[in-house]
This record gives sequence, structure tokens and C-alpha cells, in this order.
Amino acid sequence: MSLARTLDVAAERLPGAEAIVDGDRRWTYGEWRARVHRVAAALSGLGVARGEHVVFVLKNREEHAAAYWACQMLGAVATPLNWRFSPGELEYCVADAEAVAVIFEPASRAAALGARPKLPGVRAWIDVDASPAPGAIPFDSLVSGDHDPGVPAIAVGDDGVSIMLYTSGTTGRPKGVPRSHRAELSAALAHVVQSRTTFGDRTLGVMPLYHTMGVRSMISMALLGGCLVCLPDWSPAAAAHLIARERVTSLYLVPTLYHDLVSLPALDRHDLSSAKRLGYAGAPMSSTLTRRVAEVFRPDVFLNHLGSTEVYTFTVCDRVLEKPTCAGRPGLFGRLRVVRPDVGRAGRVDDLVPRGETGELIVSLDSPEAFRGYWRRPDADAQALRVGWYFTGDLVYEDADGDIYAVGRVDDMIISGGENIHPVEVEEVLLRHPAVAEACVVGLPDARLGQVVAAFVVPRRDAGGRFAGLTAGDLDAFCRQAPDFASFKRPRRWHIVESVPKSPTGKLLRRTLQEQHGGTEVMGGPDMAPHTPQRSEPSRETRDGPR
Repeated sequence: MSLARTLDVAAERLPGAEAIVDGDRRWTYGEWRARVHRVAAALSGLGVARGEHVVFVLKNREEHAAAYWACQMLGAVATPLNWRFSPGELEYCVADAEAVAVIFEPASRAAALGARPKLPGVRAWIDVDASPAPGAIPFDSLVSGDHDPGVPAIAVGDDGVSIMLYTSGTTGRPKGVPRSHRAELSAALAHVVQSRTTFGDRTLGVMPLYHTMGVRSMISMALLGGCLVCLPDWSPAAAAHLIARERVTSLYLVPTLYHDLVSLPALDRHDLSSAKRLGYAGAPMSSTLTRRVAEVFRPDVFLNHLGSTEVYTFTVCDRVLEKPTCAGRPGLFGRLRVVRPDVGRAGRVDDLVPRGETGELIVSLDSPEAFRGYWRRPDADAQALRVGWYFTGDLVYEDADGDIYAVGRVDDMIISGGENIHPVEVEEVLLRHPAVAEACVVGLPDARLGQVVAAFVVPRRDAGGRFAGLTAGDLDAFCRQAPDFASFKRPRRWHIVESVPKSPTGKLLRRTLQEQHGGTEVMGGPDMAPHTPQRSEPSRETRDGPR
């Protein structure tokens, strides 16, 4: 079965099964296949041809999923972008992809219209809003009528590009990651096997559909005749309500969203018992949060997935209760090595590190899930792709059992006084403190040490919504007393804040904190005075004396 025909096969198998839920709107597979066929016919009528890019600047909504499957049937390249993009960011990615059509909605209308004058190559601007912008084609006109024009008479090969996702661009302009139909179908099959999903599953479509996790959730439901329950805007209360109302069986989220869910006041008012298959990715989950999630959901399956846009699966661990924070072993199609890290990214594929020592994870490009190179970026290819291996940039170590643990990114490594310190291991200790809700650790400039470990800590709130009392002295003492944590790794600067910056997918944005606070050096001895939580600025910065 090809990816392009996945939806048609599902509709033939289970025409009356529910395919997608978006608010009060619902479609069975039989109904939705006809709707997607109409979108495909309409896009073809607008001149969208095989191999051309169609940009979506949409939230997780039915129109996004319908346009995605229509592009698969046409052999066009679905190119979803973050709907929060500014006009400049949108303009860059649309021009870089040489897109011929852009589909937008009210949340992204300002950016789309702002970028439009500088994008003469776009032939069709399509607005999902019921009152479309001037000069835009209403999306409703693409799906009007009750007829089914049938499967497009277009041969779509497995080697053709199915989708192009853009990386977050933390180190410069976003990079396009073209992925073939074969790679996408293989990744979805790996997701089904590794997550132990089954026919008729129902999943919460909350991870953005411009992100690999969101796309994987969508495709896996079509493969299994399952249902995608759309949640366009994250809200733990809305998520809990949908899980209960729609009897969602599978959740695939980042740890931040699990944290929000299990911290929801009056959580026991929601029946979450249907959600028995849980998976997370995107960042490590602390042992404290792991135990709390297991306590709330009592899952049959609970796993951690380590991967990327470029190669969907690196490793999978289905024993997170037994080994919290563990990323496990290679996935269904994967091979990996751990090599000596090099910040200059000139590492060698044969320079392996022994078990227990931190190195960079590299994965084989012979996986059918793997991409074949970045979109028109030979410089990025030269940096990341070497003799059949993809250098992930992830720092990991392998324990005595052969299991992988992620400890950070090569670019995030803190080198303080000649010692390598990884932010994740410091955050893991801080998150054990009962008064700590979130923590983000970065390296900041220091005249003596080169870099100093700085911690941005969000205190927990009490039942009345007030922050728990927490001081730098409390946290420093806690780190000193941790039996499995070397004292030299503890933070020397403390920022107690109301929130830490995150990406739309819940990843900590360390670079943002480094940019905001990297210009200030604090010298002198310790100052452990109490701190007052602030929204973005630290109330006090501290650093202790020589180690």
C-alpha cells in the first residue's frame, strides 16, 4: 500500500468508522474520502501539479488534514508551517519552497497578507475563514458539492517527496527537510509498532501538524482506521474534556503537555480511563513527572521516543517506569552509534566512546524512515551527513544494559572551568525538589570559568494560585545534598521566574535565555537572599565563590 492511497484503503475497509473530529464537526471515512477527493480535484484545477509545494499555515483542524491527504493523492508536496510565523518568516519559507499555493486561516491571516506582496510566485491564496480575505479563494469552494470526483488519476511514486517540514531554525534560518512517501509511510508504520497502537484507536491531535509528532499521529490513525480528534489550541482543561468525551485511547505528547494535564485542578472530574497508550518525545521527562503521569493514567503502554524530523526514530524505551528518563534502544528500522562529540561538528563515525561515557548519537541513513538531505542546503548536508550516517547533535550515553540516555545537545553543552556539564542532568535534579514545577539550565558567559551554570526555576503554585516559597539557598542546598550529583555541576546563578520560554511543541528554548541574559556577568561571593518570582526578568542573580 502506498501512502498516497492510505485514506482510500481505510475508507474501503471501514467506510462507516469515524475518521476525524473537529469541534462539533465529524466525518466518517466514507464521507471524508469524498471531501478529500474534492479538495484534490480543486487544487488540480488551480494548477497544482505533482512535485509542487502547497504551504499550509493552519492550526490542527480538519481543513489542514484534508489538504494534506489531497496533496498526497496529487503527488504535490505538503509544506506545513508554524501558524504563529511573522510575515518575514512566512515569506522566507514560502519563497524557499517555491510554493505555488498557500492555505491560511484567521490566526495566520495577518502574516499571509503581509508576506503576499513579496511572493509573486504563489498562484493561489486560499483562506479557511468563512469571510475570506480580499483576493483569496475560500476553502469552502474547494469542498462544495456532494459528489465524489474519485481518486485523482495521477501516478505517485514512493520516491516522490510527500512533505517538507521546516526545522526550528535555532541556529539560523529554518532548513527544509523533504521526506519521501516511502520515508513517511515507514515512519508511520514504525510509530504504530513502537507505540502498540491498534485498529480503531482514537488519538488526540494536539501536536502541531507542522511537526513530525503531529504528522505521525495523523498518518497512523489513517493506517488503522482510527480517529484523529483535533485540538487546535492547547488547553489542559480542553484536552481532558476531549479525552473523556471522545474516549481517546492514545496520547503522544511532549512532557510539558503531560505536566499541564496532570497538574490540572480538579483533575478527578475528568474520566481519563480510556487513554491507555501513552508516548512522549521532544524532551526528556523527569522521573517525578513520569511517576505522576503513571499514577494519573495507569497506562498499559508508556514509552519514550527519541527521534527527529530528519530520521523519525532513533530509539524507543517502553520501560520508563522501570528506567525513568531512559530513551531505550534502536527503533524498528534503526541502527546507531555513540561517537566522540565535537562542538565543531567534525566528528568521525568510527570514533566510538565506551559505555557510560557521553558522546554524540549518530544514526544510519539506511533506515527507510530517513531523509536524503536538506532542501538546497549543501552546507547543512556537509555538517550532518557523513558516509551514510546522520549526526543528530544529541548527546547521549549508553548504560551497562545497552540502553541510551539523552543528556542534551552538542550545542547546549556547558563547558565551565574545563568541565563538561549537560543541562538535562542538572534539570533532573532540580525537578526532584517538591517546590519546583519547571527548570531550564543554560550556560552563561563568565570571565573566570568561561561559562557558568545558570538555572531558571519556576516554583509550584499552591491551591490558591500563589507561588511556593523558594530561595536560591534552598535550591543550592538541595543540589549539594543530592547523592548522585557532583557538586561542581550545581548552578552558580539562580533566576526564579514565573515561566520559561518554550517552542510551540514544548521544547525549552535555551538559546532565548542565553540571548536575554548572556551579556551580564555576576562576580563575587554567594548571595542567597530570597527571590520573588518574576515573569521574565530574574529578581536576583547569584554566584558562589571558587569551586
